[in-house]
Amino acid sequence: MANVLVVAHHTRSEVPPLLAQLRESLERAGHHLWLCAADAQAHHMPQLASDRDSADADLVVVLGGDGTVLRAVSMLNGAPVPVLGVNVGVLGYLTEVGVAGAVAALEKTLTGSPGRDYIIDERMLLQVSVAKKDQPTTVWRALNEAVLEKQQSGHTVWIDVAVNHELFERYSADGVIVATPTGSTAYSMSARGPVVSPRHRAVIVTPVSPHMNFDRSLVLGPDEHLQMTVAGTRPVDVSIDGRRVVSLATDDVVTFAPDSCRAHFVRFTPPKFHQILRSKFGLSE
Repeated sequence: MANVLVVAHHTRSEVPPLLAQLRESLERAGHHLWLCAADAQAHHMPQLASDRDSADADLVVVLGGDGTVLRAVSMLNGAPVPVLGVNVGVLGYLTEVGVAGAVAALEKTLTGSPGRDYIIDERMLLQVSVAKKDQPTTVWRALNEAVLEKQQSGHTVWIDVAVNHELFERYSADGVIVATPTGSTAYSMSARGPVVSPRHRAVIVTPVSPHMNFDRSLVLGPDEHLQMTVAGTRPVDVSIDGRRVVSLATDDVVTFAPDSCRAHFVRFTPPKFHQILRSKFGLSE
């Protein structure tokens, strides 16, 4: 018997009937399915709600787009549980199958074996450590990116960026994005950052609307030390994969590094990152 956690988009109309199909397939095979309380409430299925740890799952099935995948990875918090993404959203960089193939993909994953019936695609996670004055250090994990950004409209913020323990530059900008290769096609790309294959382990630093002579991205190796310190008096928000987690003040410090844990995604064919990119942007034949 497998334990399957379903993480579902709260408003997509495709989710309830698909969830019913998955539930029928799982229960017929003797598996156990559950949702977190918020997802169960959103889809009026209180009987499926559970507060058990996400890491108890043998498989996580995501019904949504890339945003829902990010939420699922955050819930796992580094646990090596494979994630099967079913695209019922708009963008699908991280999802693997569509609605029509969801039940078959689920059954193939549960009855098959990795390396023969499916592939585990491992993606780098970013470890983000925040040290605020007179408080213990807090640590988050990001699949796409961490963003240090202004709180106040119409004002830039000043952030000292140090690489390998030496000051590189004081950034004057609306914010600074620190992305993984997976996240290079998200917010970082909209700020004109480089597109980096997810096969790499790298840290990508991209300023947002910089007010400075140096306005380019940095691509750092996985062993290079990256630290940012809030300079000036304007407050700075930290967001992890689109979710605001903490506010920073002067002299607060954030350190970034590739995490020892990775995200694990179920794939049925070798990942074709560049073809997905080509399709999403409608690049010419």
